[in-house]
Amino acid sequence: MIRKKRFSVAFVFTTCILVALTLALGGCGNSGAGKTYKIGVILSLSGPSAPLGQSEQRSIQLLEKDLQKGDGINGGKVQFIIEDDESDPAKANVAVNKLIDQEGVAAIIGCSSTGSTLAIAPTVKKKQIPCVAMAAGTAVTQPTEKWLFSVAPSDVLVVQRVLMYFRDEAKVKNVAILHDSNAYGTGGADVFNAQAPKYGVKVVADESYGSADTDMTAQLTKITQTPAQAILVWGTNPGPASIAKNIQQLNIKIPFVASSGIANQKFIELAGSAANGVVFAASRLILPSTIPAGSDWEKAVNDFSSEYKAAYNISIDTFAAHGWDAGNMVVNAMKKAGTESTDICDRIEQVKDYPGVDGVFTYSPTNHAGLKVNALIMVKIVNGQWTQDKPSGGSSK
Repeated sequence: MIRKKRFSVAFVFTTCILVALTLALGGCGNSGAGKTYKIGVILSLSGPSAPLGQSEQRSIQLLEKDLQKGDGINGGKVQFIIEDDESDPAKANVAVNKLIDQEGVAAIIGCSSTGSTLAIAPTVKKKQIPCVAMAAGTAVTQPTEKWLFSVAPSDVLVVQRVLMYFRDEAKVKNVAILHDSNAYGTGGADVFNAQAPKYGVKVVADESYGSADTDMTAQLTKITQTPAQAILVWGTNPGPASIAKNIQQLNIKIPFVASSGIANQKFIELAGSAANGVVFAASRLILPSTIPAGSDWEKAVNDFSSEYKAAYNISIDTFAAHGWDAGNMVVNAMKKAGTESTDICDRIEQVKDYPGVDGVFTYSPTNHAGLKVNALIMVKIVNGQWTQDKPSGGSSK
């Protein structure tokens, strides 16, 4: 009887020790209870790129509220620390150093523009802090850099989709390029110039403008003296909106085709009636009916669209999607990796077939861009509304 009692006591004692060890080890792993996970965010909330950054900010703030209502990151609080780079790459670099050195963030989301993203790239590389950008410039993800990812459809994808449109749908062979002189505009023009011959398209003019310029009639007049059958505009607002007005004033009749840099309502607001007829490449998210029905991607877009609309009483756009996808990409990685920098990068590189809002993402150690060209469609503005520009004779769904 005594031996049996001693065995029972020993058994209970051993069980308690094992439970305690299990809890302790669990707390050393993915448990974030009591922790605050700091994530730095660099956006263009003022200056020429503000229409991008403001949409992205709304998404980040919406995600933060969702995380506060829920479990955060494994029970820990999530804090997004937002800095405005004022659309200035130099100020973006000041912001990234502040976020890393003073705030102690574990990861960076940013920037809104290609120029600012490239400005902070050397810093995140040197200090080995994961960064998920919302900029489309090819140089952001090519060549692949361990610490830098993007959720925006890259220039390479957008150029590919535009060239497919010129060759297969618009039947255009001669194109004039009018691009912003910043990193985004120059990068897009360079990729287009390099890829155009593969699609039987000839660049007959290559003109640029400054990000703050409001009158591009001189460049457009030069273009009218070439055999151009379409004008390709590569930039973000307000420049392309000014170009649309200038084209209307000069009564230029050849098509205005643009990059995804105008994929928000701000372009229509700024260009007014001159926006009608403009065609541009964009993610399918802005026309959800073009997304495969019943897919996880469709659900992700519909859920985000409903939540965003309820919170702000405005519809989502491409840049809102960038903010949402970038935020979730970092948060999801940190749920598995905690705050360890290399582990966060590894987790993002392991993402496969993740249904975001911009599209379905798959990353790898050699692919930090994530999306494929089928995430994009050509959109035409008709009576101030986005519509799908379908090829004659059928759907491009």
